[in-house]
Amino acid sequence: MFPFLEYFLVSHKTILKNVGEFYDFISRMFAEHLRNLDENDQRSFIDAFLIRQKEEAGSPHAYFHDGNLTRLVRNLFTGGTETTATTLRWGLLLMMKYPKFQEKVQEEIALVIGSAQPMYSHRGQMPFTNAVVHEIQRFADIVPLNLGHETAKDVTFRGYFIPKGTYIIPLLSSVLRDETQFEKPEEFYPNHFLDSKGNFIKKDAFMPFSAGRRACAGETLARMELFIFFTTLLQKFTFSFPSEVTDVDLSPLVAITNTPKPHMICAVPRC
Repeated sequence: MFPFLEYFLVSHKTILKNVGEFYDFISRMFAEHLRNLDENDQRSFIDAFLIRQKEEAGSPHAYFHDGNLTRLVRNLFTGGTETTATTLRWGLLLMMKYPKFQEKVQEEIALVIGSAQPMYSHRGQMPFTNAVVHEIQRFADIVPLNLGHETAKDVTFRGYFIPKGTYIIPLLSSVLRDETQFEKPEEFYPNHFLDSKGNFIKKDAFMPFSAGRRACAGETLARMELFIFFTTLLQKFTFSFPSEVTDVDLSPLVAITNTPKPHMICAVPRC
């Protein structure tokens, strides 16, 4: 995104080496899928892409080419792992910081799920857990700058003229921490997503996945992963700080994504 930064980052060679190895892995995966491709039995996104690639073979304006497939798979793989894992790390840290919320989530899990395998369909019956997951995403603000956008046409926004082709960096933090939308924007407060009767409520200002045509392509999958993984972890374990730790700093390590600072964690199996 910012090539000039490589002169200031000592680890850029390692990063580029890792990216190269990842591309090699993707290329080998493409070749394997192509050898076993069956139009009547599409096994994955890659199969569907390769079939479309065959359909538009010879077109001077081909969109389904290998370079595009490589970048799409890279984006889906990295976007669907790092951000979800980071959100879960924030979730466990916040449950340790606020054990009363953790206890209330576990009570709801016991009431609705018991010892069964948590499923995404349980979410509608678990308003508090659902609110906690949403509040984790809002408070953690994983990707504050989102991804780069470009105006598709001339736009006038709040009195400012922005011509077509302008590079735009949206600031999702301005929405997720908006004091006109959230009662306690700087605090972890699950009641942001609950009404007076304890029912879950949606908020238009909740947009950690961005919005519009370039919203996160993996939003549906991420929502499922976060709910299932989070409830499964709290169903099986109670998380706490080691006895020598009395508090934790919730300020993030700032990079492309906001991640928790390194910390110790105790996972105690639940009976």
